[in-house]
Amino acid sequence: MATILVIDDEASILKLMAKSCTQQGHEVTAVQTGKEGLEELDRLKPDLMIVDLLIGDMNGLEIIRHSNINHPHTQVIMVTGHGSVETAVEAMRLGAFDYLTKPFELADLQRTVELGLQRGNPSASRTAEPFQLSAITQTTGGMIGESPKIRGILKIIEKIADNDSPVLLEGEFGSGKQMVARSIHNASRRNHAPFKVLQCSALPEDLLEAELFGSLVGHTETIFSRAAGGTVLLEEIHMLPVRLQSKLESYLEEINTRRVMNNLPVKMDVRFIASSAKPLQECVEGGTFREDLFYKISVIPIEVPPLRSRTEDIELLADHFLRKYAERTGTKPPEVDKYAKRLLEGYSWPGNVGELQNAMERACAFAEAGRIRPVDLPPKVSQKVEITDDDEKTTHHLPIGVGLSDYVKKQEKLFIRETLKYNGGSREKTASMLGVSIATLYRKMGLKLEDKAPSH
Repeated sequence: MATILVIDDEASILKLMAKSCTQQGHEVTAVQTGKEGLEELDRLKPDLMIVDLLIGDMNGLEIIRHSNINHPHTQVIMVTGHGSVETAVEAMRLGAFDYLTKPFELADLQRTVELGLQRGNPSASRTAEPFQLSAITQTTGGMIGESPKIRGILKIIEKIADNDSPVLLEGEFGSGKQMVARSIHNASRRNHAPFKVLQCSALPEDLLEAELFGSLVGHTETIFSRAAGGTVLLEEIHMLPVRLQSKLESYLEEINTRRVMNNLPVKMDVRFIASSAKPLQECVEGGTFREDLFYKISVIPIEVPPLRSRTEDIELLADHFLRKYAERTGTKPPEVDKYAKRLLEGYSWPGNVGELQNAMERACAFAEAGRIRPVDLPPKVSQKVEITDDDEKTTHHLPIGVGLSDYVKKQEKLFIRETLKYNGGSREKTASMLGVSIATLYRKMGLKLEDKAPSH
């Protein structure tokens, strides 16, 4: 659960955004004036702020500027119905993470909120206790894991940290690609310089072009110049428009040529990393991604594994999130009982590390007597049960918490329905196969004996 501040002078929009964030499980404070917004910003120091450009008593850019100076760890989303590309550029230069234009879909708002919160997580990882694989783990930014796959990634980072060759990170959404990119930067000789991130799917094409190549009149600064001497990460590069793919390929080629000739300007001296939630080779084969750019950015490919393939790390990550939550609330971290641990390790975690973090925060809120039990976990986690039958393990989703009679009735109806299908709708055959009388079958189906069977 994160703390979110929403500032908008339109009551209906304010209520809608606040409700949307609350439904995502976050703690939301909503205000209608810039003055109140600044007061709440300084009081709450929220994880994320959503602010309208034109509030009435204040320009939203002033609030973004104040947040960037005084609360640099607060992620900012600017919302406006009066915006322009130039305004969006200015907001992002002042520290905004993203930009939404009214009217927007709630799904877009929710997705942007989650992306913003995930982007804010790495700052907390500075307090994580890295594992002692080698000296490299002391500078990678706190990558958490001791599974063979994570140890393999750490070994790769150790080898390529000071190599300026482009890196391509591929893996599912939420698997930790940005953390790997930060780890590469932190372990390199460039760690004193900026680490800048640009999400290719978050901006309209003209704004994205301006951020990459400075194409807007009066805006010559780019993400590369702002990261001079450091590292640039382009997230979701598979979403980069084809026209900009061509320009990026040419730009990276120019960087390579100038570096070889020892004629590389400071504003172009960066380590380039790209990430994609979709396999780029498939995009190349499908004609949506340029082959020449693919080969240029994938000199060092790294596959970031989903959480379900490294179950050894689940308990370590869960403990980390519990400690972080305890530090934030000034409480003692709760313990996870053995039954809850078994459920955590047996769940597939389609949302990967981000979903695990949300589950731990929820569990902390419901835990009693300093202990997390299965009932404290999200239903989709606690209802997945592994059952051993005749030495074979099968996984079942059981609605723990529902009355036994209700569950049995539901299963009976399901079994009868499927047996009817098997018998082509014949109630007589179904009753015989189930070993019950036709009267019992009709009663369990909620029918009367005089009801006619459907004709075939």
